[in-house]
Amino acid sequence: MQLLQSYIDSIINTALEEDIHYVDVTTDYLLPDGHTSSAYYIAKAEGVVCGLDIAKRVFELVGGGVTFDAKLKDGDRVKNGDIIATMSGDTKTLLKGERTALNILQHMSGIASATAECVALAQGTRAKITDTRKTLPGLRRLQKYAVIVGGGKNHRYNLSEGAMLKDNHIDVYGGITAAVTALREKIGHMTKIEVEVRNLDELQEALNVGCELIMLDNMSCEDMAKAVEITAGRALLEASGNVTLENIADVAKTGVDIISLGALTHSVKCFDISMRFDK
Repeated sequence: MQLLQSYIDSIINTALEEDIHYVDVTTDYLLPDGHTSSAYYIAKAEGVVCGLDIAKRVFELVGGGVTFDAKLKDGDRVKNGDIIATMSGDTKTLLKGERTALNILQHMSGIASATAECVALAQGTRAKITDTRKTLPGLRRLQKYAVIVGGGKNHRYNLSEGAMLKDNHIDVYGGITAAVTALREKIGHMTKIEVEVRNLDELQEALNVGCELIMLDNMSCEDMAKAVEITAGRALLEASGNVTLENIADVAKTGVDIISLGALTHSVKCFDISMRFDK
């Protein structure tokens, strides 16, 4: 998965404009032009690094004149004390870009690390770990890229990529069978339909109408195991809702095909990275 450079630059420029506005009062008035320094990124925890090329690009856009030497690549594991990258060059550029670069790098590394932890907990089962559309506005592509780096899979990117009948669609239309039948008459042959079900009766109805994917919404592990048995491979089953680090292994062992977690993107903890200057 490769992110468009124009998208990356747009995100960075928006962040820099927000952070600097028109002048860095401290840096611009404190230091003379031509002042140079060297610095480095150091990991303060164990996890998966992600967003290095974007961090490098921050310094190019904020002022240039900085050499950025990444010691790792996206997807590499790090532990506390590892040097992630070194930088040298224009001090003003390093100081002005410090927070923006770290915000992006820490956020993306946090997502990659959380994803990798979930993938490890589901290891040995058929379950694939995926994200959702519960992303921060404007950052969806960055966040979904980080999920991939962490070893997960992407759910649909947006509402145009797949048909998903959620509980509200079903309730306002009048039932699973009616909604699926009406939708099939209008969508193209390349579009699959996923239906959210809340109990085993709704699961059976979704199977009877021939749904290719079925989301098991907030079901207990016991009911999900029954759903796997009832489905018998006729549809892909996705577990969603109330999945945590504490129960994800049990959810995976039920035999579901997919486990989706909104928490990977909407409430992930930033990975702890510091930027330090050589004295």
